[in-house]
Amino acid sequence: MVVGVSGSPGSVHALRFAIERAHELGATLMPVIAWQPPGGDSAMRPYPAHVADGWADAAEARLLTAVNVDLGGVPEDVRTEPHVVRGRPGRVLVAFADRPGDLLVLGEPRPGRLRRAWSGAGSVARHCLAHAACPVVTVNADARPE
Repeated sequence: MVVGVSGSPGSVHALRFAIERAHELGATLMPVIAWQPPGGDSAMRPYPAHVADGWADAAEARLLTAVNVDLGGVPEDVRTEPHVVRGRPGRVLVAFADRPGDLLVLGEPRPGRLRRAWSGAGSVARHCLAHAACPVVTVNADARPE
């Protein structure tokens, strides 16, 4: 079971949902965070390679914060394989959830036309829904834990 993590409220709810499903099904949970250099790969050219390490470390910190701080950790009986990957989020998530038996879990962006138009929110979910080889579940960002 693959879950996209960004640190947003929607991705935290998606992570909570994925942990519950992985626990129920005895599935391996793969929280995945994808990152790109600010401005894309072409903007990275003038910087030394170690700068990218800092961006990767920041992405890993967001993943760990979502799992350990926002959710209080993953239950010990849920096998977890976290991944921090450089690349476009939609493409990375579809590559990880590449088998028909997988399940890809995403957080929905908060509603609002202006916000979506400004940030491009929802494009990751649209890409995954269009290209995933497995079922895709989106979890409402305003969902409240039970």
